[in-house]
Amino acid sequence: MKRLTGFAACLGLLSASLVSQAAEITPTTLRLAHVVNTEDTYHIAAARFQELVSEKTNGAVTVDIYPNASLGDERTLLEGMQIGTVDMGVITNGPVANFVDEFSVFELPFLFPSHEAAYSVLDGEVGQEILDKLEGVNLKGLAYAERGFRNITNSRNAINTPADLDGLRLRVIENEVYVDTFRTLGANAVPMAWTEALTALQQGTIDGQENPVNAIHAFNLAETQDYLTMTRHIYAPAIFIMSLPKWSGLQEEAQVAVLEAAQEASTYAREQNAVMEAEQLAELGEAGMEINESPDIEAFQAAVTPVYEKYGQQFGDYLPRIQEALQ
Repeated sequence: MKRLTGFAACLGLLSASLVSQAAEITPTTLRLAHVVNTEDTYHIAAARFQELVSEKTNGAVTVDIYPNASLGDERTLLEGMQIGTVDMGVITNGPVANFVDEFSVFELPFLFPSHEAAYSVLDGEVGQEILDKLEGVNLKGLAYAERGFRNITNSRNAINTPADLDGLRLRVIENEVYVDTFRTLGANAVPMAWTEALTALQQGTIDGQENPVNAIHAFNLAETQDYLTMTRHIYAPAIFIMSLPKWSGLQEEAQVAVLEAAQEASTYAREQNAVMEAEQLAELGEAGMEINESPDIEAFQAAVTPVYEKYGQQFGDYLPRIQEALQ
């Protein structure tokens, strides 16, 4: 009984200590931006982060969320974080790779066979090493959330093999690995910001794009795209990133709370993606999209061999370490 009483007392002291730490945090507001709408997983992750930060700091740190690219596209957001005019964001991995080359290793086509395989690498030693490299460009990497496995949509024709991509005007992320992947597959890859892509799809100046199911659904792409092919060609993380000057200006207790909240919100976003995808696919089908859930993946994998030959050495030992971990 004495031991139980002592243990309870210790728990009480720990709880009181945590409350005390939260109470001592200077009130701060963080401006978190992303480029997608409020139905998207990015916003779900951001909203969960907002809740968790408030809980962990007893309301001392608040988070204001700016969706729909209201503070700029992803490159603009990252540049704003570097100089401290934007506090933080949930950013797609592709644009981040333009600031730290090593992030492009995750963009290699057909690298990850499953979500679980991707999580094991991102949350493991390699993923965390690469995340830490953001500090070299005045950014702070907090956690890997999820954009998900990317798939092709278009308004021209059904796609089952690489030959079906021949000449297709396809919007891709502004990232050289994406561009080279789809040019190798025969498409006319057009790199552009997502905000521009939506207008281009509506006007018909491009035929298609590639994105995870959650983005295809959230942006109602069935209105302009007739075909969806579940190529799952690239697993794309999304990253909670913070301005390094803003991070450095936080008290240690606030830093701990923000980091934990980002990690927990990222896990939550992954879980939500898994729950939502089947329902979203069904709704896209009901909206008129023709969905190919089993394209010739082996043909696509064989066709992208030149991409590995071109970029494999660029990432030092990261690619072989990832491949070894996946085995």
